[in-house]
Amino acid sequence: MELMLRDGDYVPDGKGGVCRVEGGEALLQRVLWKLSIRRGSFPFLPELGSRLYTLGREKPSVRPALARQYVAEALADEPDLEVTGVALTQQEDRLALTVFLDWQGEPLQLQTTV
Repeated sequence: MELMLRDGDYVPDGKGGVCRVEGGEALLQRVLWKLSIRRGSFPFLPELGSRLYTLGREKPSVRPALARQYVAEALADEPDLEVTGVALTQQEDRLALTVFLDWQGEPLQLQTTV
């Protein structure tokens, strides 16, 4: 069971606590957290996080392949999880990333900005 996050904050449950999620929803919370952290920013957990923040420095033609590589790298320690695809689109000054996953035969999808 994981704590629910929305826009970087815990979601209150209206009773003085925070909402919790399970199963695929909990997995998506972990995935989003791992993709949001800059890889190497925690000295004692150097493998935690992703290198997605570096995509803006790359040529647009190589960004999709690198995005998939960086997502797979960040999620390599998640059991029974496979990255089946990524999609990048330009939104004003940011890149929008859609990640397609397969977890225990269940297709999942999440969106974030880079």
